[in-house]
Amino acid sequence: MESARRDTQAVLSKERYKPLLFPYNKQEKGGVYTKREGKARYLLAGAAAGLANGFFGGGGGSILVPALTRLCGMETRRAFATSVAVILPLCALSAGLYLLRGGLELSAALPYLLGGALGGWLGGRLFRGVRLSWLRRGFGLLLVYGGVRCIL
Repeated sequence: MESARRDTQAVLSKERYKPLLFPYNKQEKGGVYTKREGKARYLLAGAAAGLANGFFGGGGGSILVPALTRLCGMETRRAFATSVAVILPLCALSAGLYLLRGGLELSAALPYLLGGALGGWLGGRLFRGVRLSWLRRGFGLLLVYGGVRCIL
Protein backbone atom coordinates (compact mmCIF):
# COMPACT_ATOMS: atom_id res chain seq x y z
CA MET A 1 0.00 0.00 0.00
CA GLU A 2 2.80 2.43 0.90
CA SER A 3 4.60 1.64 -2.36
CA ALA A 4 1.47 2.39 -4.38
CA ARG A 5 1.06 5.72 -2.56
CA ARG A 6 4.66 6.71 -3.37
CA ASP A 7 4.18 5.73 -7.01
CA THR A 8 1.01 7.81 -7.22
CA GLN A 9 2.76 10.80 -5.62
CA ALA A 10 5.64 10.46 -8.08
CA VAL A 11 3.25 10.45 -11.02
CA LEU A 12 1.39 13.49 -9.74
CA SER A 13 4.58 15.35 -8.84
CA LYS A 14 4.99 18.43 -10.98
CA GLU A 15 8.75 17.84 -11.06
CA ARG A 16 8.06 14.89 -13.35
CA TYR A 17 6.36 17.12 -15.94
CA LYS A 18 8.84 20.02 -15.97
CA PRO A 19 10.95 18.47 -18.76
CA LEU A 20 7.81 18.23 -20.89
CA LEU A 21 6.90 21.86 -20.32
CA PHE A 22 10.36 23.42 -20.48
CA PRO A 23 12.75 20.81 -21.92
CA TYR A 24 15.57 23.06 -23.10
CA ASN A 25 18.19 23.81 -20.52
CA LYS A 26 21.93 23.24 -20.20
CA GLN A 27 21.61 19.94 -18.37
CA GLU A 28 18.87 18.22 -20.40
CA LYS A 29 18.44 17.44 -24.09
CA GLY A 30 21.46 19.49 -25.18
CA GLY A 31 19.58 22.79 -24.84
CA VAL A 32 21.26 26.14 -24.39
CA TYR A 33 19.20 27.95 -21.76
CA THR A 34 18.68 27.51 -18.04
CA LYS A 35 15.17 26.72 -16.84
CA ARG A 36 14.49 30.30 -15.77
CA GLU A 37 15.75 31.73 -19.07
CA GLY A 38 13.82 29.08 -21.00
CA LYS A 39 10.56 29.85 -19.20
CA ALA A 40 10.82 33.56 -19.89
CA ARG A 41 11.69 32.96 -23.53
CA TYR A 42 8.82 30.49 -24.03
CA LEU A 43 6.37 32.88 -22.41
CA LEU A 44 7.62 35.77 -24.54
CA ALA A 45 7.34 33.72 -27.75
CA GLY A 46 3.82 32.58 -26.83
CA ALA A 47 2.74 36.11 -25.92
CA ALA A 48 4.00 37.46 -29.25
CA ALA A 49 2.15 34.71 -31.15
CA GLY A 50 -1.04 35.33 -29.18
CA LEU A 51 -0.80 39.07 -29.78
CA ALA A 52 -0.43 38.55 -33.53
CA ASN A 53 -3.36 36.13 -33.61
CA GLY A 54 -5.59 38.43 -31.62
CA PHE A 55 -4.61 41.58 -33.47
CA PHE A 56 -4.45 40.30 -37.06
CA GLY A 57 -6.74 37.28 -36.80
CA GLY A 58 -3.82 34.95 -37.57
CA GLY A 59 -0.09 34.89 -38.18
CA GLY A 60 0.99 33.68 -34.77
CA GLY A 61 2.80 30.71 -36.30
CA SER A 62 4.92 33.00 -38.46
CA ILE A 63 6.17 34.59 -35.25
CA LEU A 64 6.29 31.44 -33.16
CA VAL A 65 8.45 29.24 -35.41
CA PRO A 66 11.37 31.71 -35.64
CA ALA A 67 11.00 32.55 -31.94
CA LEU A 68 11.11 28.90 -30.92
CA THR A 69 14.14 28.15 -33.07
CA ARG A 70 16.19 31.29 -32.50
CA LEU A 71 15.01 32.60 -29.17
CA CYS A 72 14.32 29.30 -27.40
CA GLY A 73 16.90 27.08 -29.13
CA MET A 74 14.36 24.49 -30.28
CA GLU A 75 15.12 22.19 -33.23
CA THR A 76 13.37 23.43 -36.39
CA ARG A 77 11.15 20.43 -37.11
CA ARG A 78 10.01 20.35 -33.47
CA ALA A 79 9.32 24.11 -33.63
CA PHE A 80 6.98 23.66 -36.61
CA ALA A 81 5.06 20.90 -34.83
CA THR A 82 4.97 22.82 -31.54
CA SER A 83 3.69 25.89 -33.36
CA VAL A 84 0.71 23.94 -34.69
CA ALA A 85 -0.13 22.72 -31.18
CA VAL A 86 0.14 26.23 -29.73
CA ILE A 87 -1.71 28.04 -32.50
CA LEU A 88 -4.83 25.84 -32.37
CA PRO A 89 -6.02 27.08 -28.95
CA LEU A 90 -4.90 30.64 -29.76
CA CYS A 91 -6.98 30.59 -32.96
CA ALA A 92 -9.97 29.16 -31.09
CA LEU A 93 -9.68 31.91 -28.47
CA SER A 94 -9.31 34.64 -31.11
CA ALA A 95 -12.23 33.28 -33.13
CA GLY A 96 -14.39 33.17 -29.99
CA LEU A 97 -13.59 36.78 -29.20
CA TYR A 98 -14.31 37.87 -32.79
CA LEU A 99 -17.58 35.93 -32.68
CA LEU A 100 -18.65 37.53 -29.38
CA ARG A 101 -17.85 41.01 -30.68
CA GLY A 102 -19.71 40.47 -33.95
CA GLY A 103 -16.66 40.40 -36.21
CA LEU A 104 -17.02 36.79 -37.35
CA GLU A 105 -19.63 35.46 -39.73
CA LEU A 106 -19.69 31.69 -39.18
CA SER A 107 -21.58 30.96 -42.38
CA ALA A 108 -18.73 32.53 -44.37
CA ALA A 109 -16.03 30.61 -42.46
CA LEU A 110 -17.55 27.12 -42.42
CA PRO A 111 -16.98 26.23 -46.12
CA TYR A 112 -13.23 26.72 -45.65
CA LEU A 113 -13.04 24.23 -42.78
CA LEU A 114 -13.26 21.14 -44.99
CA GLY A 115 -10.43 22.29 -47.25
CA GLY A 116 -8.42 23.45 -44.27
CA ALA A 117 -8.84 20.11 -42.51
CA LEU A 118 -7.82 18.23 -45.65
CA GLY A 119 -4.79 20.47 -46.19
CA GLY A 120 -3.77 20.15 -42.53
CA TRP A 121 -4.03 16.38 -42.68
CA LEU A 122 -2.01 16.22 -45.91
CA GLY A 123 0.63 18.62 -44.61
CA GLY A 124 0.98 16.60 -41.42
CA ARG A 125 1.43 13.39 -43.43
CA LEU A 126 4.06 14.92 -45.75
CA PHE A 127 5.88 16.84 -43.00
CA ARG A 128 8.36 14.10 -42.03
CA GLY A 129 9.31 13.34 -45.63
CA VAL A 130 10.34 16.89 -46.55
CA ARG A 131 14.01 17.76 -46.11
CA LEU A 132 14.60 20.40 -43.47
CA SER A 133 16.28 22.77 -45.95
CA TRP A 134 13.18 22.71 -48.18
CA LEU A 135 10.90 23.15 -45.18
CA ARG A 136 12.81 26.29 -44.17
CA ARG A 137 12.81 27.64 -47.73
CA GLY A 138 9.10 27.03 -48.13
CA PHE A 139 8.34 28.76 -44.85
CA GLY A 140 10.56 31.70 -45.81
CA LEU A 141 8.87 32.03 -49.19
CA LEU A 142 5.47 31.94 -47.54
CA LEU A 143 6.51 34.78 -45.21
CA VAL A 144 7.94 36.83 -48.09
CA TYR A 145 4.82 36.25 -50.20
CA GLY A 146 2.56 37.31 -47.33
CA GLY A 147 4.68 40.38 -46.63
CA VAL A 148 4.68 41.50 -50.24
CA ARG A 149 0.90 40.98 -50.49
CA CYS A 150 0.35 43.09 -47.38
CA ILE A 151 2.55 45.93 -48.62
CA LEU A 152 1.14 46.05 -52.16
